[in-house]
Amino acid sequence: MVTLYDGGAYLINGTELVPDTADAPAAIENKTGVKIAKEEAAKGTMAYGILSSHNSAGDMENLKIKFDKLTSHDITFVGILQTARASGLEKFPVPYVLTNCHNSLCAVGGTINEDDHVFGLSCAKKYGGIYVPPHQAVIHQFAREMLAAGGAMILGSDSHTRYGALGTMAVGEGGPEIVKQLLEQTYDIPMPGVVAIHLTGKPERGVGPQDIALAIIGAVFGNGYVNNKVMEFVGDGIDSLSVDYRIGVDVMTTETTCLSSIWRTDSAVKEFYEIHGRGGDYKELNPAQVAYYDGVVEVDLSKVKPMIAMPFHPSNTYTIEELNANLGDILRDVEKKALVSLDNNKIDFCLTDKIRDGKLYVEQGVIAGCAGGGYENLCDAADILRGKTIGADEFSLSVYPASQPIFMELVKNGRIADLMATGATVRTAFCGPCFGAGDVPSNKGLSIRHSTRNFPNREGSKVTSGQIASVALMDARSIAATAANKGYLTAATDLDMEFTKPKYYFDKSIYENRVFDGTGKADPSVEIKFGPNIVDWPEMQPLTEHVLLKVVSMIHDPVTTTDELIPSGETSSYRSNPLGLAEFTLSRKDPAYVGRAKEVQKVEKARIAGGDIYAEDGQLREIYETVRKQFDLIPEETEVGSVIFAVKPGDGSAREQAASCQRVLGGMANIAREYATKRYRSNLINWGMLPFIFDGELPFDKGDYIFVKNIRTAIADKKDFIQAYVVNKGMQEMELRVGNLTDDEREIILKGCLINYNKKE
Repeated sequence: MVTLYDGGAYLINGTELVPDTADAPAAIENKTGVKIAKEEAAKGTMAYGILSSHNSAGDMENLKIKFDKLTSHDITFVGILQTARASGLEKFPVPYVLTNCHNSLCAVGGTINEDDHVFGLSCAKKYGGIYVPPHQAVIHQFAREMLAAGGAMILGSDSHTRYGALGTMAVGEGGPEIVKQLLEQTYDIPMPGVVAIHLTGKPERGVGPQDIALAIIGAVFGNGYVNNKVMEFVGDGIDSLSVDYRIGVDVMTTETTCLSSIWRTDSAVKEFYEIHGRGGDYKELNPAQVAYYDGVVEVDLSKVKPMIAMPFHPSNTYTIEELNANLGDILRDVEKKALVSLDNNKIDFCLTDKIRDGKLYVEQGVIAGCAGGGYENLCDAADILRGKTIGADEFSLSVYPASQPIFMELVKNGRIADLMATGATVRTAFCGPCFGAGDVPSNKGLSIRHSTRNFPNREGSKVTSGQIASVALMDARSIAATAANKGYLTAATDLDMEFTKPKYYFDKSIYENRVFDGTGKADPSVEIKFGPNIVDWPEMQPLTEHVLLKVVSMIHDPVTTTDELIPSGETSSYRSNPLGLAEFTLSRKDPAYVGRAKEVQKVEKARIAGGDIYAEDGQLREIYETVRKQFDLIPEETEVGSVIFAVKPGDGSAREQAASCQRVLGGMANIAREYATKRYRSNLINWGMLPFIFDGELPFDKGDYIFVKNIRTAIADKKDFIQAYVVNKGMQEMELRVGNLTDDEREIILKGCLINYNKKE
């Protein structure tokens, strides 16, 4: 089904793979008549061509990328625009789309969600942007329909910014990276590795794009095979996949922790652009005659079975056939694994109670968002359900078309009527089910979803309130099959059905009538409209010569998601208010964190004001005296801040708030074994936080103080290894690393944050 190469490989004529062995060059020359070095063949990937055309640096080892277009949604664009405004923004230099697909229900907090929307529209007018009103489209579907272009690059402030199937290299990053582009700065990264995703064969009828995606994620996530690399889809198996199908696989590449994705394009992609009235944006993309890849993921599409990703990660994959055949054993194993994520013995998490008459019963099905709400997914689901009913028991089914044009076409061709006749409810374009702001299951409920993630509590339940529900990811076709079986888990391949595959007709008038497009027409006279919840970022201080860090939280989970650092659903209404949002920091993992961080912050505020720092922390006098036995310690030169330890933080969402909330509460650093994603580490840096890495047995624990001497000089002098001391452990020495930092990143840390870095003197 999915096979990983141990090393790299050469791809010849886009189809034949030659493993990277000593005999490879001779074999390639024999087959092609071309003698080529590995370094030259590496330039033959599609990714290399696109990156080189967008690189403003003098070499391809350390890239400085300028993107063609930008996109954000309504739980990220307010903070981004506030940061950009504070940094001197005058107008958008490239097309920038502000969509409203996350806070579009306006159901919590009075006017604050709609205030964000009004703010976004006024900014689009003032700075020359594109504004997509609520319910029109989810961010990524609008980008597919209206922004993607062959050979282009798009940066989005949402982690699922992936348009590779359309020939666009897209990257999801935290808000500060969008700010840099708005200020005509660059996205700086080392040249990423490129891994071939070699597709062969044709999927079995009933196997959908989510099944292919989950099979790949299950094979590569745990071992980091594509971590921070580009996934390049090649092979003749692509020919058997519709463009909608390819998009459904592509959007889930984010869950592998890759940097981006790109696919070979063909006449089917050309037709997609033509259907959307943008035929001129199509570009044929293929690898060179000989292209070298740093690794290969071989996928035989014909062998992929309907898949299910059990709680609490998209990589926790099984075939539905396997699960149904070993139901009790697998569910008990999932329950055991879940204890690591839940970290709360008071929560009674159970899945074996879902077994009824030897079958798995689920309470809810959802097909939604950028992954599930595509036209073909919903047409196939309607075909499976036509003439059936979901029943009148606990099971419910919700369907969210990804855009109004898709919704309208499904209305016109009758598929909406088919779905509604079964008892399913159909909603407007909304991302809520993906992050806990819509269709929250009942306590202990199990939901099957064609959406992007199934992290703990991401469906909306609150462990700190004694609630627990969970999500299993599945493809729309098997969700429909389960719905047809009234909630009993069923693979779509178990049903005898025909898919009608109605042609899609795109009605662009929907967007022409409602979307504001001010690209290139900035109007400085427009007054920005603020609501009472839209608050400026608090002032951040430059880095001092030394720092004294108090460890306020220790997270020993193998991986920590951004949802665990700052929760998603219930906090979304507060993301325009840095201080209000910060109150939720680590609330799902360490509810006492905020209080402990604020206690440390009181000391720092007293230090800045010239007050009595010892009055804020009775232990501090002893800590200072211990340090002074070995070093001179001057409070004016020593910032006091909090630090958290996590084994591998930052998996999942690109939300900058996972870092900025810590910073707002006086956080100065993270210490980790490694960082799960480049985007989380970048968020730390852009908010002036030190991204420390530590190897070896931990010499510190929660409540300990760590003194880092001459950190400012170390950052300025480009030192990687930095000496630190656990003060209350007898000045026990420890060595921290900061890893590779660009010159700009070092300057951002020294100045305290990206806003300070860009602030005009």
